[in-house]
Formats: sequence, C-alpha cells, structure tokens
Amino acid sequence: MKTIHSRDNAAFKVLKSLAGDAREQRRQGFTLLEGSHLVAAYRDKVGLPERLILSEHGAAQTEIIALQARLAGTDTLLLKDSLFAELSGVATPTGILALIRIPASPSELPCAGSCVLLDALQDAGNVGSILRSAAAAGVRDLFLGPGCAGAWTPRVLRAAQGAHFDLQIREQADLARIMADFSGSTVAATAHQGDPLYRLDLSGPVAWLFGNEGGGISAQLLSGARLRAAVPMAPGSESLNVAAAAAICLFEEVRQKNF
Repeated sequence: MKTIHSRDNAAFKVLKSLAGDAREQRRQGFTLLEGSHLVAAYRDKVGLPERLILSEHGAAQTEIIALQARLAGTDTLLLKDSLFAELSGVATPTGILALIRIPASPSELPCAGSCVLLDALQDAGNVGSILRSAAAAGVRDLFLGPGCAGAWTPRVLRAAQGAHFDLQIREQADLARIMADFSGSTVAATAHQGDPLYRLDLSGPVAWLFGNEGGGISAQLLSGARLRAAVPMAPGSESLNVAAAAAICLFEEVRQKNF
C-alpha cells in the first residue's frame, strides 16, 4: 500500500480532477465511488475496482478493514486525512473511495420492457433518487437526455446508493427517437394537465418521461408522448418534487402489474 503525503503527487492530481469535474470523468472514462456501501455494492455486482483509496482514519476502521480484505489484490493508496478530505464530497468523510471505470453506454435500441427517460434533469440528487427508484421497481433501462446531471458523477452515485450496478444507463440519449420507436405506452408525467395516474392502464410496457425541475418536459417531447399522467394532489399544491413523482408513478405500475 503506497502512502501519499503531498497534493503534488501525480496520482493524487488525477483523483482530484475526477472528484470535481464531470467532463474530466467522461474524458478519462473513470469516476469515484465513496463510502463502504457503494464500494461493497460494486464488489458484489461488478467486481474489483481499479484502485482503492483510504484515509489514515479510514484504514483503522473495522468495517473498512473487513471490506479491504474482500478487495484483496486491488491497488491501494493511503492518503493523509487532509488530502482525502479534498477528494471527498461529504462533510464527514467515511475514509474509503474506489476508482472505477465508467461502463460503456449500451445501445439505444428500444427496450423490451418498461424504461425511464429523463429530460434535462439538472439536480444530481433527483437523478440519483430516480435511478434508485427505477432499480427498486424492476425497471432496468434508463435514458438520460442532454442537459441531465452526469449519471456517474459522485453526487449522483451517492444518491442512487448502488442502483447504477443494476441498470442499463444511456447518457446523451435521443429521447424523441426512443419514444417514437417504443412499442408500449409512452407516458409523460405532468404537474396538472394530465389524466389522473391511477386511472391509466399500466399493465403493459411503459416508457416514463420525467422533465426538468423548473421547466418540466420540453414541448417537443411532450407532444410525442401518447399519454400524460398527473399525480392527484391536495387543492393548492403546485407540484411534487420530480424524484417523488417518479417513485409514485413507477410503483403504481408495479402495483397494477403485481396486485
């Protein structure tokens, strides 16, 4: 295990660039996982990471020692706590990071089952939460259009809590073409101008379309959806957070298909 004491170290500089720049992540094809839960999920569902990064504090923690044993053979760096904090995206770092290769984007061929399309969702927490809900609902295919927060950025990874490793994620996807080619129901989630969600027939494959936090779904994509769904709300309520609305829609589909 190599110890790094200086921020001038070449390996540290690479990690620092990945920690804070989505464009650099795309350019290099790598990203960082933070925390024992994410690193363990990657180990269980994908395999060994490219590199393990520990803080001095983290290297002494029982949970991390046990996890490190499961990652035997992985190149490992030990960082001073102050250096590790520069890579961490949280106020109180847990002391473990993993460098992983970003998976190649699968083909944009229409999916056989249900899928989720995201139109310019910019909040990393919302994107990650929707990925997590989709995985929990058994929806495997996710299409992120231009303008979305990067799916493999550390903030989205933390919000999704390992859901990435159960999904097929396409970024910079042509949402209009995917909707046009989809053989099932295409449903745009809208705040008010839609049919009540619970009256829709969701028994077949569904392509769910969710829009930007402020502007909603673009007019072009909205016009291409065959159905519009609105979650019934109390009088005076303007809208739901998009991640909350997505969870409600996805699990209404689960309810109709299974109960």
